[in-house]
Amino acid sequence: MTISADTLDMRRDRRPWLHRLADASEPYLYSAPSLILIIAVMLVPLTLGVSYAFRDIQLLNPFSGGFIGLDHFRELSGDAAFYGALRNTLWWTGTSVVLQFVFGLTLALLLDKPFPGRAIAQALVFLPWAVPSFLAGLNWAWLFNPVIGPIPHWLFALGLMHEPGNILSDPNYAMWGPIIANVWWGIPFFAITLLAALQAIPRDLYEAASIDGAGWFQRFRSITLPFLAPTIAITVLLRTVWISNFADLIVVMTNGGPADRTQIVASYIFTTAFKRLDFGYASAIALVLLALLLAYSMLIILLRQTLLNKD
Repeated sequence: MTISADTLDMRRDRRPWLHRLADASEPYLYSAPSLILIIAVMLVPLTLGVSYAFRDIQLLNPFSGGFIGLDHFRELSGDAAFYGALRNTLWWTGTSVVLQFVFGLTLALLLDKPFPGRAIAQALVFLPWAVPSFLAGLNWAWLFNPVIGPIPHWLFALGLMHEPGNILSDPNYAMWGPIIANVWWGIPFFAITLLAALQAIPRDLYEAASIDGAGWFQRFRSITLPFLAPTIAITVLLRTVWISNFADLIVVMTNGGPADRTQIVASYIFTTAFKRLDFGYASAIALVLLALLLAYSMLIILLRQTLLNKD
């Protein structure tokens, strides 16, 4: 008759059950502080915010707070201001991400080549990222102001404007002000991230391609882009989500105006919550934005996984 090893171990373990329970729970106790922090900082506010979307939470109404079900979402389905903010969000996010990526990739390719003072150039490229977003928006608002800023006068001198005016007050061009400020502020993220990915590409591949007669564009298309593709996918995903939720520059520079022409969903949430003091409706808008960003994130993650499996 044979006795299994597990049975022998159970017979040998004659310690009190409290000691055995302490040993079994030891890994969970080590991770408990971080889990408690995540729950307190992320899950609890998220749960409360989701619950507000189904309740009437108005700070100026002492009788509010009751459960109203899907009433906020029914109101949202007919809210023309929300659809306008959603269109502005697509324009704001898409243009900002594309321009940041193009200029960031260009800077990364330039900084990848050795030249005197490259370390100083890398530090200068990263400098805009270190500027607080509120201060960046304020500085760019001053630059676009024709009274104290030079940009309107430069545009007038180039013949792009009939007179030195403030484009932030022009409904047709107001969105370009925050977009330019956002591109300037966000280029370092793409430049530094893509530069790190470029420096990880084996140089032997470029040397072998040069020997085979491949030109610069052929090396870029056949070597650089395939190696950068997973990094590009994740950086574009992160910047898209961040910019979609990034209302600092909009609030500081235009406050959503003129005539809601620069109002995006994130700034609309801010306006609804902290100016109209309607936290229930603001939470419903935020929940819709969360669902849209989750769907977009899943598509990008699937695309990145496809690229990795292809390699």
